[in-house]
Amino acid sequence: MEYLSRRMSANNLPSERPLQTPFNDVVPDNETLLAIVRAQTEIAKLGLDLGGVMSFVTERVPQADGAVVELAEGDEMVYRASSGIASSLLGLRLKRSGSLSGLCVETGDILRCADSEIDPRVDREACRRVGLRSMIVTPLRHVDTTVGVLKVVGAAANAFTDENIRALELMSELIAAAMFHAARHATSELYYLATRDALTGLPNRALFYDRLRQAIQQAQRASATLGILNLDLNDLKPINDRYGHRAGDAAIREAALRMNKTARCSDTVARVGGDEFAVILPGIHSKADAERLGMRMVEQVREPFEFEGRALDLDVSVGAAVLPDDGVEMTTLIDRADQAMYEAKRMRKMERM
Repeated sequence: MEYLSRRMSANNLPSERPLQTPFNDVVPDNETLLAIVRAQTEIAKLGLDLGGVMSFVTERVPQADGAVVELAEGDEMVYRASSGIASSLLGLRLKRSGSLSGLCVETGDILRCADSEIDPRVDREACRRVGLRSMIVTPLRHVDTTVGVLKVVGAAANAFTDENIRALELMSELIAAAMFHAARHATSELYYLATRDALTGLPNRALFYDRLRQAIQQAQRASATLGILNLDLNDLKPINDRYGHRAGDAAIREAALRMNKTARCSDTVARVGGDEFAVILPGIHSKADAERLGMRMVEQVREPFEFEGRALDLDVSVGAAVLPDDGVEMTTLIDRADQAMYEAKRMRKMERM
């Protein structure tokens, strides 16, 4: 799906001038329509997995330089799925007022920004933070319900054509329908499904980033310590290869359950990838305390586990990072915890040799 990766030529109209051709009169070419049909098929396969639908949208919607699915929560717009230049900002919260996304929710109209540096409707500082210069913001509506906003962004000004906008408008209708039905018509359930991992019920990557951003801000305001654990299941592929993916899914669910039981009430245990987990540890006293809690989780995961009468070996590697000792930026802390986890994984392999 590549129709939005085309760049618009210099004669495109700026946002301040009226468009000469209504979006509805613009007909995408056959290649674009086929791409939309293929996307509809893939989205249909995801069923009620709202998090999966949103991730698919941002990763596979034809994109210039990135895409975001934002949900309106109170007076804020929250990045619940993101890709490209916006991928590191998952969980970002922005004020609805003064943003193009908030205006899109309010009006229900598809909006185009040709240049964020001169468009008075946008949050210019937020655009600079993302690294975007132009964007299309589409309301995700189904029947009379707005279920979110799809934003496709470009790093350069004047990145999108009228054809791009019409194609995205068509795409947004099927995305909104999928999100609406996945949420089963309930706003509160929309939030729950958008932020929970379908297999384990744990917070997903989007909610983890959201809570981590807030936890970092709270820790910095209070001059407190905050811990992060990154955990990665070992040897999941042999389980899938030997016993099938049902056994692999059972192993992931059991590991998630054991980690969650070991965690403190104040901690957030999240599934952030296929066999990857992460934990937020507010109020931890030191890195040594974070590492001790991580090792308790490792010990619990390694306890014997049976699936349909078969004994499965569960194993996990863990790495820890602590604010402020290992950094104060979210990406720095995650990277440090990742490095520690991969070192633990390397040491585990050496022990087995």
